[in-house]
Amino acid sequence: MAAFARIRLVMLSGVACSILAACGADGVASPGEGVIVIPTPTPTPTPTPTPTPTPPATVTPAANCPTIAGADQLSNLGTISGPGGEWRNCGFPTRFNSTTAIPKVAGVIYSLPGRVDVGTDQGATSTNNVVTLTIDPGVTVFGATGVSFLAVNRGNRIDAVGTPTQPIIFTGRGNVVGSAGDQTSQLWGGVVLLGRAPITDCLAPGATPGTAACERDTEGTSNALYGGAQPADNSGRLSYVQIRYSGFILSAASELQGLTPSGVGSGTQLDHIQIHNSSDDGIEIFGGRPNLKHLVITGAEDDGLDTDVGYKGNIQYVIGVQREGGAVGDSMMEIDSNGNEDTTPRQNVNISNFTYIHRNNAAGNGVSILVRGGADYTFANGLIVAPGFRCLGLNSATTVNPANPALDEAGPPRFFSVSLQCNASPFRGTSGVTDAQVQTIFEAGTNNRSNYVPSLTNLFVNGATETGFAAFDAKTLNAFFDTTAYVGAVRDANDTWYQGWTCNSTTANFGTSSGSCSAIPTT
Repeated sequence: MAAFARIRLVMLSGVACSILAACGADGVASPGEGVIVIPTPTPTPTPTPTPTPTPPATVTPAANCPTIAGADQLSNLGTISGPGGEWRNCGFPTRFNSTTAIPKVAGVIYSLPGRVDVGTDQGATSTNNVVTLTIDPGVTVFGATGVSFLAVNRGNRIDAVGTPTQPIIFTGRGNVVGSAGDQTSQLWGGVVLLGRAPITDCLAPGATPGTAACERDTEGTSNALYGGAQPADNSGRLSYVQIRYSGFILSAASELQGLTPSGVGSGTQLDHIQIHNSSDDGIEIFGGRPNLKHLVITGAEDDGLDTDVGYKGNIQYVIGVQREGGAVGDSMMEIDSNGNEDTTPRQNVNISNFTYIHRNNAAGNGVSILVRGGADYTFANGLIVAPGFRCLGLNSATTVNPANPALDEAGPPRFFSVSLQCNASPFRGTSGVTDAQVQTIFEAGTNNRSNYVPSLTNLFVNGATETGFAAFDAKTLNAFFDTTAYVGAVRDANDTWYQGWTCNSTTANFGTSSGSCSAIPTT
């Protein structure tokens, strides 16, 4: 109807132009140009407006759902239509009991009917791998209801490996039917990985943290246990994956993230992952030992990256951008929690090559990185753009304690080649920590600056200023890291690791080779 009204207005404007004998920026007659004679028009029938053509749908549904090996079969749920066309909707079973491969098939889209489990929990002391769920490049899986989520249980694996041009997409139903937009979130749950690596904050009273007796239930779920005593446990691989519009609230103060690695071991491979518009955290890591590389977190409504309960690991290359409009989002990183500061294993993480764009101007959202509890952290080669906000907060006297190997305490946070654009008071200390102490800790590192004036292009790509900053060799922290000669997540315009497999929105644009977050790929 709106299109019809616009066409009718254009046609009426055309009639007016013929009556006045001049239209356009310079065509309207002005006083002194002579007498304008308006002839009596000959009545003509009002033409039927031609509607604006709708681009033809490019997807037609497959005749049937694919047959997959094993006892676990897909449910043919009919078809589902969206702006891109019509797909055969093939529903996952509520549990995969045998190793299964999900193929990319033209005209097929897959759905989660609710909670979908990969295998059954094998317990903390098991060492086996029972079920592997493989998902082919280019597959789209959507949560059919808000409470839909995918849980990979202990002793089972996921192998969801896309490509730079064919990412795997996890999303919600609204995204498929075309109702999701740049402010949409909370369409479904998310992806939960459950492992057998050490954690703290045990469910069982009296259990020793870091042992097989120390388990927890995943936030936002029930009977999704994780934890154990196997640091190198392997929950599979996620690579070239998008997780969109996640974070459904299951109950009060119980909400799923986009990606929730829980007690996941270092044998798990997590790289090239975008979380878009999670209503809670983008990624929250609950303990374990995973290492992560090439992360893009856009539009998270709580923290971009949250780490807890004794997580030890390494992270490199992170682009974090709060939602366009500056109305949602808390910290870019929230680290650990208060109340259990001296529990071991103590959280100890190295992160390098990150670029954070902190936009939320709401009261109380002024700290870009909040380190609290008993966490030990090393930050290297980082850029934080947060004009008007504080950049760094330490919330607990434990965070400034000296190193003590007997307590698994590495000492205060360390900063190397980290640059901050913040307000006039960039440092914030609470719960026994002063602002001055936070500043002293930051300035104790090398090549750090709190008077950074960005020259970033395309929001997150290094410009001349950033190119001039000395970089820290993160490989001296752990062999996991690449040695880089630059700070930030993206070296320059020739550095394109984030292109193609990501999706674009008003929050951030990753180039023409990346599709729209509000659209489902049709090929």
